[in-house]
Amino acid sequence: MSILSDREHRTLVALCEAVVPGGRLIPAGDDATARRAEGVLAQGDPLEVTAIRGGLALLDAWTFARTLRPFARLDRHRREQLLAEISDRSESRHVPLRLAIRALVSVVKAAHFDDRALFARLGCVYSPDVSREKAPRWMAAVTDASTIEGPLEIACDVVVVGTGAGGAVIAKELAERGHAVAMVEEGAYYGRADFAGERLANYRKMYRHRGTFLTLGNVPIMLPTGRTVGGTTTINSGTCFRAPPDVLAQWVEQGLSDLAPERLARHYARVERLIGVGVNSPASLGRIPALVARGCERLGISDHGPLLRNAPECDGQGVCCFGCPTDAKRSTNVSYVPLALQKGARLLTGVRVERVLFDHGAAVGIEGHANGVAVRVGARATVIACGTLETPLLLVRSGLLHGRGGLGRNLTIHPAGGVAAIFDEVVDGSRGVPQGYAITQFRRSEGLTFEGAFVPLEMATASNGMVGRTLVAFAESFNHMALFGYMVSDKGSGGVRAGPGGRPVVWYSVGERDRARLQRGAVLLSRIWFEAGARRVLPAIAGWSRLDMPADVDRMARAHIPAHAMDLSAYHPLGTARMGLDPRTSVVGLDHAVHGAAGLYVVDGSVLPSSLGVNPMLTIMAMATRAAEILDGRFK
Repeated sequence: MSILSDREHRTLVALCEAVVPGGRLIPAGDDATARRAEGVLAQGDPLEVTAIRGGLALLDAWTFARTLRPFARLDRHRREQLLAEISDRSESRHVPLRLAIRALVSVVKAAHFDDRALFARLGCVYSPDVSREKAPRWMAAVTDASTIEGPLEIACDVVVVGTGAGGAVIAKELAERGHAVAMVEEGAYYGRADFAGERLANYRKMYRHRGTFLTLGNVPIMLPTGRTVGGTTTINSGTCFRAPPDVLAQWVEQGLSDLAPERLARHYARVERLIGVGVNSPASLGRIPALVARGCERLGISDHGPLLRNAPECDGQGVCCFGCPTDAKRSTNVSYVPLALQKGARLLTGVRVERVLFDHGAAVGIEGHANGVAVRVGARATVIACGTLETPLLLVRSGLLHGRGGLGRNLTIHPAGGVAAIFDEVVDGSRGVPQGYAITQFRRSEGLTFEGAFVPLEMATASNGMVGRTLVAFAESFNHMALFGYMVSDKGSGGVRAGPGGRPVVWYSVGERDRARLQRGAVLLSRIWFEAGARRVLPAIAGWSRLDMPADVDRMARAHIPAHAMDLSAYHPLGTARMGLDPRTSVVGLDHAVHGAAGLYVVDGSVLPSSLGVNPMLTIMAMATRAAEILDGRFK
């Protein structure tokens, strides 16, 4: 049964035809594209389906207001013309319509381009090489709780909710010290064989909210996070930065002296040894870093080079954000979680934790459900490591008031943008580490960090605003395309609270300082691309989506580009249960213990006191290592 009415389906088919008119190598969008899109939507969140139906109605209403005809009654050329017009409008009054159309178009493009045969015609790699392996013996300690038929109740020393950069690390460290540890994870445990499937399907099952989560504010920002064993470490690029010394110095000035660089150094070193932090081989980095280096040198930018990553045996297949198909990336699903299980820890997957249990004001475990069946874990210590967006909601559901000590507030996210470039030479950006190179010269002086950000064809087309013949030309030149990103070290200007169905609602506004920095990032990166020899530069900014010469960059630099014209994403939410000495302004103390709640600890990115300006994974892991040492001392 179709999820759309006949009229809605006709509008969707007309949209498919206009978005992808077809080209030399790319077939035109048609009824089959529309049905694939409907099939994807039918498997997902009902809220997403409602939003798409609303978008189709809005498209028809806007078209009728302009032409006195519904969208499907217009000829294909006129439909394409109208879509192109709205996709590049930057005026504030057009933002709701532009965003609604972008959401519709993204679904269409993802469905159309997620095609093995199409990849082959374009010379792109569709599926990674995967070697299968037997299930290791420690998998016997993993229980998929969604398959149990009756209530489950267990007891342990420490229950850890979440298996990402914070939870998996503290679980392993405590299990090694002889404590009975139970890890509880909402997502499933995927292995490298699972990562070889269709990327769009993997994206939707391994990312929270199917990878479609948006912030609310003066510009909607895509904010994807992981929902799988390993959390976001499983589906990130493996970038490993220590926190900059100037950031840690600010924390020390706030009284957090134990977080000084010299005190965290041994914890960083312990993590780095275990996950094999180092520089990838030049061969695995691909062609894009050489182009970035060429542009930087010609502009006199000296601080750039390969990134440190936790993937010592990486072969550069370019699909880090869909799970590493060779286990070369030592995300916690292949490092800390197995080590914890080998030392006697237990892992429950498929469990949605509803609340922390208390007895006379002290935390004594957690309660949740798995496929409607009750799950209860009693523990002497309860560690919450659900991530910056989910941890505050769990604490509020457990009776800690929203806003208490800043709970759910002070959110920073490192807003990020990207700029693509088309070269005459073949780049083949899909062959290489997507995020293997960085420009760090502007981090301290301007709050800007530049890092690689390449994504596969179907994701690249879905995430930009192009439609029609412009989109087809972009896709057919994909092997000549390079992509790089930039992000800003932001100040806390957002927060999270529970919305319908318990889904987090994140509000976040880009302030003037950060807006200017984002524009500056796009300008700098565009200049780098032209100096590197690009024949065309494509910033993800409405009104400036195509630059044909350096003079266009000069005009963009002089303009005032509003935040709502920028297509932004973010990958590092931090700070919603931040650490501090004063319970009035912080949620946890230096020991990660929640103020006023004995036995309850938070060990994830939500405790970081401020934005880092760099990827926070390694810092979260180092702080979790330190937290395990503290908690171990309390059991003795």
